[in-house]
Amino acid sequence: TEPAVVVSPSLQFQKMLGIGGALTDAAALNILNLSEPAQKLLLASYYSDQGLRYSIGRIPMASCDFSTHEYSYDDSPGDFQLANFSLAVEDFKLKIPLLQQAVAMSSVPVRLFGSPWSAPAWMKTNDEMHGRGQLKGEAGDKYHKAWAMYFVRFIQEYAKHNLTIWGVTVQNEPFDGEIPLFPFQCMYYSAAMERDFVKKDLGPALQEHLDEHVNIMIMDDQRPFLPEFAETILNDSEAAQFVSGVAVHWYLDDVSRTADLSGTHNKFPEKFILSTEACEGSNPLDRGTSLGSWSHAESYAHDIIADFNNWVAGWVDWNIALDMKGGPNWVKNYVDSPILVDYEKDTFYKQPMYYILGHFSVFIPPGSVRIASHVEEPLLERDLEAVAFFTETAQQNITTVVVLNKHDSPQTFALRDEHRGVAEIYMPSHSIKTIQYFT
Repeated sequence: TEPAVVVSPSLQFQKMLGIGGALTDAAALNILNLSEPAQKLLLASYYSDQGLRYSIGRIPMASCDFSTHEYSYDDSPGDFQLANFSLAVEDFKLKIPLLQQAVAMSSVPVRLFGSPWSAPAWMKTNDEMHGRGQLKGEAGDKYHKAWAMYFVRFIQEYAKHNLTIWGVTVQNEPFDGEIPLFPFQCMYYSAAMERDFVKKDLGPALQEHLDEHVNIMIMDDQRPFLPEFAETILNDSEAAQFVSGVAVHWYLDDVSRTADLSGTHNKFPEKFILSTEACEGSNPLDRGTSLGSWSHAESYAHDIIADFNNWVAGWVDWNIALDMKGGPNWVKNYVDSPILVDYEKDTFYKQPMYYILGHFSVFIPPGSVRIASHVEEPLLERDLEAVAFFTETAQQNITTVVVLNKHDSPQTFALRDEHRGVAEIYMPSHSIKTIQYFT
């Protein structure tokens, strides 16, 4: 029998937040190494209506591995009042000017969120930004209060440059900070430590010192930690009142169950789930860049479809631009990116991953709602994947179906909409197709 993709528009699920990427120091350096016309073209390729229409942006709070060195916003030991807090030259010269341009280019609001990799070294048990360590003391003490105010100051300083911070994650990959000799910026929290910091310090500080609501996202780490990490925090009503969502990374998705995303949603349906980091080229067997790689692109499509079919409301890529070897990165942790910059030739390359992201970011705007869909295929041929959405616009209502064919051969399938009828769709081998129709 012919395979089929069946769409059931009356069954509705999560409302979408959008698609985006991270503006790291490395990404900004690469963009600014281009001539001004090329810089504008690269940013427009992501943020304008002629590009991918990105609607989310992730900002490292101070340095991460995709910086040229370690730095924080307050390297004065014992400065619990943050009297010497200051954004860095990397913010003023690199990230802020490019973010301002990106936001101005976009026809939709861009949700910007900050993620810290580490507190200043003097606040930590190991007196280093990298390596195994955590905040000194315990939730509610002067170290945790100062660290919570560091978030407040970051948000306030960015606001002075007309950049509104929509959200923060509590900590990038908190479990990295438990690994001995971890090579770059990290800081450990268990779920219980994160719960207590949110409840006693971060939540109250953001509420007290900021006029606008800022969305706090917990975890910001790999999928296998669900649902337990979320349960520890969100089953505590004092902590849960401050939390808007759960942030997940993709690096262990191949060895974890997408069902854990749905399981987390089912337990805490009022909290959104956002995929906040993904990149190809981090696997030891496939390191760095791979110019023109379709397998990297197909991995992105597979992951996005699986996430969206399990209540994830948005997907945020890692560096929006890297150099030809996948840097700069101060610990040489090179990876791939949808756009690679060859600044010696004043050129940038849009990779297949870039176009894959466009199938979702261009055709599924924020506010779209996922609707039920499923693939009917013979048991041994499970290589068609699909996800469907309903978008209400001023002009008309649109159904969007994104289909990925991972088969080594072309496929013809029946697209069946329970309200609209049937269409026959042809797809080449290893291809992606987005189908839109009025409803």
